Formats: sequence, structure tokens, C-alpha cells
Amino acid sequence: MTKKQVENSPSIDTDKPVSRQYEGAYNGYYGYPGYWGGPYAWGVYPYIERDRTRWNLSAAENARTDWHLRSTKEVTGYNLLAIDGEIGHVDDFIIDDETWTIRYLVVATRNWWPGKKVLISPKWIDSVSWDNKEVAVDISRETIKTAPEYTDESLFTRDYETGLYGHYNREGYWVEELTAV
Repeated sequence: MTKKQVENSPSIDTDKPVSRQYEGAYNGYYGYPGYWGGPYAWGVYPYIERDRTRWNLSAAENARTDWHLRSTKEVTGYNLLAIDGEIGHVDDFIIDDETWTIRYLVVATRNWWPGKKVLISPKWIDSVSWDNKEVAVDISRETIKTAPEYTDESLFTRDYETGLYGHYNREGYWVEELTAV
């Protein structure tokens, strides 16, 4: 990059939530791809590619899309709504350090005595209400209450994840990624 490109780069307002429109404009300015259009960390690309001409979205495409992207800091504390009522709140996130994908929401179910922490995949989210600060999932409260407990000492192995996805009766994300190749 040139000094002029850096000087003219889009400003960052750290007091506002990041929006998909802002990310599109920001990535477009620097010639980076949008990561939201496919199964990989960089959209349809498993790794960042050098052919930047394929990455750019037009300004019109960015302007007419409202993606409601928020930071994890913003979503932490949102109530979790199961299909049959409230079950807890978002306490933290588990991020894959290789792909920078949010793999799990850590949900504190302490609204239910005695309560524990469990993991929910972002793929199971039906909707997010920014105004009500709620995340809705298509899972029953009973299924979430009986999910394997998550602790900071839990080891993330494929066996652990297989058991977790089996409990929720879902196919693992790794199966989807293998079939996308």
C-alpha cells in the first residue's frame, strides 16, 4: 500500500457496531474479499487469494444489503430463546483460531437452577433481535438443558464435537466443509 492509500482509508468509528455495509466498503477499499458468501473463512475461498478482481462487490450491491453484523462484545449477554421459551444468555464465543470462524456460542443456562454452560452452533440460530437483545434457536429448552456441560477445561477434540452434535441431532460442520470441497 502507498502512504496515500493509508491516509485515505475509511475511518473507523469505534463507538458504533460494525455493519456488513461498512465491512463491504472497507474490504472493497483494500481489495479484500467478503468472507460472508460461502462456507469458508473467506467466503467461497478457503484461503485468501491473490486475484482481487474476483472479490469486489459493486457499491450498489453493498448499499442495498443490510446484514446486521455485530461484534461478539455486543451480542454477549443477549438472552437465548429456545423454541419453547427462554433458556439463558450468551456468555462467550468459541472461535476457530485457524479459520477465524465463530464455531460456538457459550450459553449460560443459570436462569435454570442449578445452571451450567453449554455450546450452541451459530448455524442453529433462527434469528437475532437487536432491539430486544435476543438470540432465537430452533432447539427445545430440554435439549439445551441436557446438553453436555462446557467448562473452560473442556478439551476440544473431534470426539467431543461429535458427541455434542450427536446430542443436538445435527450433522457436524466438518462434514459440510468436506462436501463443499
